[in-house]
Amino acid sequence: MLLYLTEYLTQFESAFNVFNYLTMRAILGALTALVICFAVGPRMIAKLSFHQVGQTVRLDGPESHLPKAGTPTMGGALILTAITISTLLWADLNNKYIWVILGVTLAFGVIGYVDDYKKLVLKNSKGLVARYKFFWQSVSALAAGIALYMISDDAVSTSLLIPYFKNLVIPLGMLQIALTFFVIVGSSNAVNLTDGLDGLAIMPTVLVGGALGIFAYVTGNVNFAEYLSIPYVRGSGEVLVFCTAMAGAGLGFLWFNTYPAQVFMGDIGALSLGAALGVVAVVVRQELVLMIMGGVFVVETLSVVIQVASFKLTGRRVFRMAPLHHHYELKGWAEPKVIVRFWIITVILVLIGLASLKIR
Repeated sequence: MLLYLTEYLTQFESAFNVFNYLTMRAILGALTALVICFAVGPRMIAKLSFHQVGQTVRLDGPESHLPKAGTPTMGGALILTAITISTLLWADLNNKYIWVILGVTLAFGVIGYVDDYKKLVLKNSKGLVARYKFFWQSVSALAAGIALYMISDDAVSTSLLIPYFKNLVIPLGMLQIALTFFVIVGSSNAVNLTDGLDGLAIMPTVLVGGALGIFAYVTGNVNFAEYLSIPYVRGSGEVLVFCTAMAGAGLGFLWFNTYPAQVFMGDIGALSLGAALGVVAVVVRQELVLMIMGGVFVVETLSVVIQVASFKLTGRRVFRMAPLHHHYELKGWAEPKVIVRFWIITVILVLIGLASLKIR
């Protein structure tokens, strides 16, 4: 939105040309989202507390979580607000990828909101029934897959890139829609499962989102793409603005969510952020790299799958409690230790993922 204003103002003052640079708009997008979180956060937390929209705690979980009962939840609305406003202000709104990504993020945010509202306001412990939740997630993800397939204008946009190999590309054709579905839904639920400790999910989201922004920038720049021997995806560079807005909003939220948390993001935040990571990875053709960089999310999800499968098949549990972060808590690790160590692992995995830009 402001891009068009600055383009108009350049005829009067050439200094406004600086806003035409993608990197400048990306920086401003991050700062705008950060400022929105700082400005709106305290009021939102106070309002959630006033209406008693508080966290419920599992009685079979770690005892250290009991004091968290009643902590304001649904703070993910703050993240979504900051991302949306910042992206609309600084991104090129003629870019189709921006609208698809925003649409997916907000759609999953609505699903999360309904789930949170049922659990926290209506006091329905089950929240949104699982089959309905999965149905609407599927509808949103398939709509995104079809939209991205329709706007693809070359073979690269419908192919699976194998990281660390220069010319290893698997053409998918219409199967790209199915891949998009699995990546978005899987990523959304993986982040949601990880969101169990103060700041545990949001910092990896910021790190992975920032790294995907780098992929978006180089993939959307024909010169960088040629130099790095990666496929060029026309228009994907603009996704950098969304990624930096997500990173800025995430850091702003972390200010209030860091241990001990003043607010939790709830499903409205976790489901939408996970879906955002998934759809961005699809746009920049880095679905497999997302699995590497988001390894913490993947392992947390696998721990739940393994725990459930083991209990149903053998009657025994592999972990003391799933997801995995609770296992380490019950082993005696302090919550901040679990959180920071998972952050460190994510930093390492993100660096490994970024290395795929040069290792080919």
